[in-house]
Amino acid sequence: MTERLTILGSTGTIGVNTLNVIARHPERFAIHALTGHRQIALLAGQCRQFRPAVAVVADAAAADALAGLLDGLPIDIRHGAAALAEVAAAPETDTVMAAIVGAAGLPPTLAAVRAGKRILLANKESLVVAGRLFMDAVRKSGSVLLAIDSEHNAIFQSLPASFRGDLDAVGVERIVLTASGGPFRGYTAAALEAVTPEQAVAHPNWVMGRKISVDSASLMNKGLEVIEARWLFNADPSRIEVVVHPQSVIHSMVRYRDGSVVAQLGTPDMKTPIAHALAWPDRFEAGVAPLDFMALGGLTFEQPDRDSFPCLQLAFDALAEGGDASAVLNAANEIAVDAFLSRRIGFGDIPRLNAQAMSRFAGRHGESIDALLETDAEVRRYVEQCIGCLQPAG
Repeated sequence: MTERLTILGSTGTIGVNTLNVIARHPERFAIHALTGHRQIALLAGQCRQFRPAVAVVADAAAADALAGLLDGLPIDIRHGAAALAEVAAAPETDTVMAAIVGAAGLPPTLAAVRAGKRILLANKESLVVAGRLFMDAVRKSGSVLLAIDSEHNAIFQSLPASFRGDLDAVGVERIVLTASGGPFRGYTAAALEAVTPEQAVAHPNWVMGRKISVDSASLMNKGLEVIEARWLFNADPSRIEVVVHPQSVIHSMVRYRDGSVVAQLGTPDMKTPIAHALAWPDRFEAGVAPLDFMALGGLTFEQPDRDSFPCLQLAFDALAEGGDASAVLNAANEIAVDAFLSRRIGFGDIPRLNAQAMSRFAGRHGESIDALLETDAEVRRYVEQCIGCLQPAG
């Protein structure tokens, strides 16, 4: 039976890799909708190859540009946030790949959940911003939720099939998230003040988008993954451990009560977790190079440096605070990273702005979706104002 997919964020790294895997199994999948933001030429090429029924872009100007590139192909072109939610919840789709980066991915992903879709979750911010409410909606709708982040996908693969949200019931002691350490592993806090956007986006192991690459460099990405793991696996933060593993071969691990540690290993390639989720509970070929044990040389592990990379600790602090604190941290970080990439602030300003926003806003509003989105908008405005008061980054 053909599985019908909607890909939210098809022009990003995850979306491109998803289509790469799908192209290897054309008999198994059909595309209902593709959505992109501003990369219109890339989206047009995807539309010509996969012939979705619907394509969604940011605004009317982008829709006109896409139409001009599609040479009259019978594709329904829509635009705007409401259109994203419509295609995510459409009855014509079975599975939604949620790959929009940032809090903008929350509304359409939540719409898909409420419609009971099978969700392949690459948008970690949905859980960071609204974890409790999001998981409540998953339970209420009966939606199937499969993690795409390599770390959470690895944990899922390392847990027993009988796991139903109770770690104690399956003998789990702790969840261990691995981190590569990013391009600045070993840097002091002082050295980090001088790093450039070009250095920050040059990840040593993974091919990722610019925003996620900066988050990896600051360890904010690992912090967001800690928050995501808390909700995905119903894990108290005290049972989530982070270790730096520079080779990025072990993607994460589960410690069991009997002393066993179960890990998932593989070549660092996002097509592996994507293919796992697409095929689950089966497995199929993903176009990933096999792991060559003889070429590894060795696997090493370190404690994360929370003094030089305070964003990781901020994520644990947000979980301890509860309520809207994680939403505050995420909103502040998105604005700060964008400012760093555009050279308006330095790398060291990212955690400072995040901490400042946490101190000012966490706990001020409730946890309804509307309240969380209001908090998100308010924090973004505040951080932009703070950036305007800083000296331009050298």
